[in-house]
Amino acid sequence: MTSHAAMAADPIRIGVPVGLSGANSVVAPSVVQAAQLAVDDINAKGGILGRRVSLEVADDGSGAAGAQKAFDSLIFEKKVNALISMETSAARNAGLPIVTRGKVPFIYTSFYEGRSCNRYMYVDAWVPDQQVAPIVDYFMKQQKAKTFFLIGSDYAFGRGMLDFTKTYIEKHGGKVVGNEYLPMDGSDWTSIISKLQAAKPDAIITSTAGGAPNVTLTKQLRAAGVKVPYGNLAVDEGTAKSMGADAQGIYISGSYVTNIDTPANQTFLAAMQKRFGADLKTPNDLSVPEYEAIYLYKAAVEKAGSVDTAKVIPALAQVSFDGPRGHIQMDKQRHTPLTMYLGQVQTDGSVKVIESFRNVDPGAQCPALK
Repeated sequence: MTSHAAMAADPIRIGVPVGLSGANSVVAPSVVQAAQLAVDDINAKGGILGRRVSLEVADDGSGAAGAQKAFDSLIFEKKVNALISMETSAARNAGLPIVTRGKVPFIYTSFYEGRSCNRYMYVDAWVPDQQVAPIVDYFMKQQKAKTFFLIGSDYAFGRGMLDFTKTYIEKHGGKVVGNEYLPMDGSDWTSIISKLQAAKPDAIITSTAGGAPNVTLTKQLRAAGVKVPYGNLAVDEGTAKSMGADAQGIYISGSYVTNIDTPANQTFLAAMQKRFGADLKTPNDLSVPEYEAIYLYKAAVEKAGSVDTAKVIPALAQVSFDGPRGHIQMDKQRHTPLTMYLGQVQTDGSVKVIESFRNVDPGAQCPALK
């Protein structure tokens, strides 16, 4: 069979279950764009092992019920060779049993609460062990904050992130004076903001589900006149820009901002702009790991010489990719050391980097997995 015939006949299928509706609908389009760019570029250079790559996108509704349908459809109907996706923790947790049943490699590309372990899953995004310290340390040292009020969405990510944050604050001599949650699809934060105002904390830290809750919470905090330092553990640069003036001043900690001044990032941004033009969604800390993960999967398949799961899974820990965020290798208990950035959202929605932290270890995540 000629290489052209191989490219046409038997594609390698990558499934992307993602929240095109629900809480993640604000950011999901940027994730799909990043995946599409990676696949387009790979195909333009001959595919993977001479085979064309096709992308199968399924809306998981940002939640458990939708994820079960999306994962099942992609694995058992579309017959994807791998799943590579950013999702809510609720969607991920609902999909993992289906991944296990289907025995399909799954690269999870969303920052999350940590310590989710499955023999078929790798993670190329950050966990609390990498993200929380920069914000809390900055508030304590530079803003002289001693008391904190925590606000989150009531599900695995929101609670997991803030449980870690509370422990970190208390370990370092601070005090949590409030810890409140709203259901994942909630939008009225009034009563929680009233409790916040009564508690009079030195700083607030939030961890909500996806883009939509971030937008509503921030809007209501601003409308209520809350002025204390505001750290957000779940906002990306794209969502910040969609908030407009409300986002100004928010402190964030993440592994990607668009103004990373490296040739790899500039090349990536130029390629995204050329590919999507006026329709481009701002690349961010959820979409860039998606782009890089597709290249990591490509490298693993090429190392394995096959899409066979039994060969690809060990290869995923051995390969690396130099992308917009730098050197990425998922070799720390299925997780990834990352350069982290502490930044503050500016008037135009861009992020000004205050400090960077190189090669931050993810800590003990999945010690039982090799």
